Amino acid sequence: MSSKLIRGTFVLTLGTILSKVLGLFYVIPFYAILNKNGNAEGAMQLYQYGYVPYTIFISIATAGVPLAVSKYISKYNAIEEYAVGRKLFKSGIVLMLLTGFISFLIMYLLAPSFADLVVQDGANVMFTKGDVASVIRAVSFALIIIPFMSLIRGFFQGHQSMGPSAVSQVVEQIARIIFLLIGAYVVLYVIKGSIVSAIGVATFAAFIGGIASLLLLLWYWKKRKPHLDELLEEDKGTLEISIPEMYKEIIVYAIPFVLVGIANPLFQEIDQLTFSKAMAEIGKAAQSDTALGTLSFTVHKLVIIPVSLATAFALTLVPLITESFVTGNRKTMKRQLDQTFQVLLFITIPAAVGLSLLAEPVYTVFYSHSQFGTDVLASYAPVAILFALYSVTAAIMQGVNEQRFTILSLLVGLLVKLTLNIPMIKMFETEGAVYATAIGYTASILINLIVIKVFARYSFKLAMRRTMLIAAMNVVMAIVVIISYKGLTHILNPSHKLPSLLLILICGGIGAALYGYLGLRSKLADKLFGARLDRIKKKLRIS
Repeated sequence: MSSKLIRGTFVLTLGTILSKVLGLFYVIPFYAILNKNGNAEGAMQLYQYGYVPYTIFISIATAGVPLAVSKYISKYNAIEEYAVGRKLFKSGIVLMLLTGFISFLIMYLLAPSFADLVVQDGANVMFTKGDVASVIRAVSFALIIIPFMSLIRGFFQGHQSMGPSAVSQVVEQIARIIFLLIGAYVVLYVIKGSIVSAIGVATFAAFIGGIASLLLLLWYWKKRKPHLDELLEEDKGTLEISIPEMYKEIIVYAIPFVLVGIANPLFQEIDQLTFSKAMAEIGKAAQSDTALGTLSFTVHKLVIIPVSLATAFALTLVPLITESFVTGNRKTMKRQLDQTFQVLLFITIPAAVGLSLLAEPVYTVFYSHSQFGTDVLASYAPVAILFALYSVTAAIMQGVNEQRFTILSLLVGLLVKLTLNIPMIKMFETEGAVYATAIGYTASILINLIVIKVFARYSFKLAMRRTMLIAAMNVVMAIVVIISYKGLTHILNPSHKLPSLLLILICGGIGAALYGYLGLRSKLADKLFGARLDRIKKKLRIS
């Protein structure tokens, strides 16, 4: 793996993981705050009613800016045409401010219509359409600031500078969480407001986080501008690309980035549009909000953590694979792809398996003991592997200019999800939505893999052999973790937080240690991570 890929992936991985971890752990106090009336899952679903459409809108408003701009700038930087990227950045400032404000107006004004789509008359017993509309309007303000912020992130990433994006993600998350927790607490416990008002304040926190992140990025811009200006002095100046031509190319890049960026929210939106209806048809309308809140918020927050690495790889891969592709360096590109698939699966599979096996104590620690939450988490956790694979395979396809198939694969996956969701919910209730998501993502990934094989001329033989080895290591790890867990539950009760935490630490520690040992013993870790592991192996006396 190239030093750029290692360094860039490490920086973005660290930033993304920190951001995701913060986005997970804030749920513990947030859940406690919202549990004032004993139904935090239902309140969190109201939060999701606003946040899922916001995520879709923000992806459209930014038009896939970070990845599309990073790909565009990386392409022209590779041939030393630095002025082209700067020209794009200057014109993009105005465009992003305009698209952000227009998106805000649309989401704010059409909030009642969006509420009509997700709230079924006679089926939803917790929140009215007016409640949902007010939450959607509260979160819509973030659309004003986020697109401009995304443009700056994309500009830095195109110059292989991942630090500003990584740090700004963490700062954005910290500012959002602080405002969210304090705001929700003040509304519910100080001024004795309604749960709807508290959720409105919590969703408005996205705007506060965006401002904090933007201020940091502007500081980075001021600090690094002298170096960026030096690059302009080295510009060859042989290309003169007009703004219309520039944006035509950006749009071609951006459309698949938009669709890939909103893939997960679109799958969640299908649940929001169909879940209550399906549950009502089997006579369980009263439980629909609580069940959907468990699936789309509390459990999803846990499941998405193993996907952090995939997100970091996707952000880093696009400019690097584009550079290898444009310069015709197929050997380097193949090596990057081999390492990416293997490292991704080496880390994501055990994380997902461990989360599934320890679902009961994990759910208890983060929320409260719930057999329902445990069952949903156990079935949903393995889907994290599919989320990760989809993110990376989609990024690879964009890096080799096969955007059309990226769109096709997502649309096929969504069609499969939409077709299966209602019948599967009727058959398996909440877990049916999980199965439909898994099948939909699998369909999309299979198309992506076929396209990569054909158009990137990439052979999966090595990746497949290593995947089989990784799977075997996970089977051994899982058996040991299950035995350890079953034995420890005789003295540690997973229905309480402290015993659950001990179960996670002990069983998770045993599983991680065993998996690490197997990775070192099989020499797979050496092949993936290089000579840096020699010191560890010497300490452990592993030859």
